[in-house]
Amino acid sequence: MTTVAAGILRRNGEVLICRRAPGSSHAGKWEFPGGKVDGAETPAEALVRELDEELGIVASGLAEIDRYPFAYPGRVPILLVFFDVGSFSGEPENRVFGEIRWARPETFGQFDFLEGDAPLLLSHFGIRPPGMA
Repeated sequence: MTTVAAGILRRNGEVLICRRAPGSSHAGKWEFPGGKVDGAETPAEALVRELDEELGIVASGLAEIDRYPFAYPGRVPILLVFFDVGSFSGEPENRVFGEIRWARPETFGQFDFLEGDAPLLLSHFGIRPPGMA
């Protein structure tokens, strides 16, 4: 099973969310930054690498907050692992996304998030995005 690590980055009461670029898988959907675990990496190591590659930041103080399997229709299940990112150095720079944005969690219901993020949005933020069961 492929493992995907994602990070919750906070600043001034807001959380960094990222919109997938046109032409990518799930284009236009919002998500938390991160990506696939490679080789012998731990999910935390993969997240640190992905945040550097995608946003040019160095993350530290990661604390796992949730993990669960998820299967998109017609695809092999993945394991999603979410971390609170305690701190990071550098200013997030959009290197791969269609858009990045700092948003207040209470506004998350206005964004079209990836379906795999729905359980976390509900359990961690109390938000059920529109159109998600």
